[in-house]
This record gives sequence, C-alpha cells and structure tokens, in this order.
Amino acid sequence: MSQEIQPQSSTVDVSIPSVARMYDYYLGGKDNYAVDREACDELSKVVPSTQVLALNNRRFLRRVVRWLAQEHGIRQFVDHGSGLPTQDNVHQVAQQVDPDSRVVYVDNDPIVLAHGRALLEENANTAVIQADMRDTEGIFGHPEVERLIDVKEPVAALFVSVLHCIPDADDPAALVRRVAERLVPGSFLVVCQLVSEDAATRDFVTEFMRVSTHGNWGRVRQEHELRAFLDGLEIQEPGLVEVSTWLPDASDVGPEQLTKEWIEFGGVARKP
Repeated sequence: MSQEIQPQSSTVDVSIPSVARMYDYYLGGKDNYAVDREACDELSKVVPSTQVLALNNRRFLRRVVRWLAQEHGIRQFVDHGSGLPTQDNVHQVAQQVDPDSRVVYVDNDPIVLAHGRALLEENANTAVIQADMRDTEGIFGHPEVERLIDVKEPVAALFVSVLHCIPDADDPAALVRRVAERLVPGSFLVVCQLVSEDAATRDFVTEFMRVSTHGNWGRVRQEHELRAFLDGLEIQEPGLVEVSTWLPDASDVGPEQLTKEWIEFGGVARKP
C-alpha cells in the first residue's frame, strides 16, 4: 500500500469537494456544499451523463441488495465507501426482506459518520464506522464489525462506485482480494466503478477529480481492468455490465443514459 493509513479526521472541510457529497448532490440530496455543487457542474459540462449515471447506479445498489437477500439468503452486508444516507439504503432494502439483516457502512468522510449515526440511532442491527476502505484489517477488527458481522457465515462485501477513488499505487485489485480472503465460501462481492473506453474522457475526469479533491481520487479505468479485480471468483449472471442493464426491474426503471462517454460498469461475484 503506497499510502500509510492515517487516523480519520472528525473535521468537515467545506473548501474541498468530497466525492460522497458530490454523489449526494447528483442524487438530489441536501448534504452538500457550494464547493461540491460547483465541482459537479464543471464535471457535467464535459461528461453530461453523470447525474443519470449516478441515479442508475443507486438503482443498481437497491436491486443487487434485494437479489442477494431474497435469492441467496444473505443477511450480512459490509458497504465500503457507502456515502451519505439517502433513500433505500442498504439496511432498509435488506431489512425489508429480513428485519434481522445486519449492515455495516464504512466511509472516511466525517459528515457520513455524523449523518449515518443519526439515521441509525434506533437500529441495533446497523452501524456506520469512519475508516479508510483500504484498511481491511482495521475494518474487520472494528468493534462494530465484530459485533454485527459473523465472518463464519456468508457476507456480501459491497464496493459500489468507489474503486475509482483508489489510485493504482494502492492496488484496488489487491483490496478486493484481501476482503474476499476474509470471507467464507458462498459470500459475495459487489463491484462496480466508473469506466470509459475513450482515453480523452478517462484522462480528463481522472485529472479533474484528482485536482478538485486534492488527491482523494484514483482513476477512471477500462472494462478489462475491472474484470481482473475479480479473478478467481465466480461472476454471476448476467456478468459484468453497464449497471442499468444488470437484472433490470420494470418497477424501478431509471432515466436512460443518452451519452456513453463513461459508464458505471460492474456486477456480482461469488466466492467458491
């Protein structure tokens, strides 16, 4: 790991755009600041599909959690880089299937910790922890994770639209492998990230976000790179796809992404 894991700050820096708050703005949330909105507006000038992409990514998260809970009986979820609470959060979707489902949210943004804890005050089966998602040992050794997650039983580890925040030097593929190694066979990993097959788009967005977030960013990648993150795992049907096409639900249809300069690409893998 190229960057030493630093203690997490409890201070919200409103002078630097936050990926979590930018995502909140694209979803129509209120937990964002002028600096986040300005960054989103500048980004959308070059990649105008970004808000639609974010909305469809959220719908994918709902579908995949419901599918894991209903079709595979998963009752434990660890959501890496969870972002700010919004509608139909992981615990709400999973607990509609089984109220005993247990969820841990992980994010390094202090505003996520504050808002998440307020939301979950009366939900004993759910917790939010502030941690660097690269710190697998610290996360799985956290008291709240140890309280809620039984690693002797199947777990769903979620990396939904967050791996592009990890630079190549910190090896996101190794992160996915480390988490998979912690889980028993029959567990699942949900992985998606921003990809583009257009070099100009990849370069612009990567540099724009790196500068805007003061280095809290990784890279827009290509589809084949994400596939390599899941080597050794069993990719579930319908495979790795643009996420709005992953087991679409007629009752939850999102807006169509009219331009495809970049997409959210991913799916679900099972640990054999």
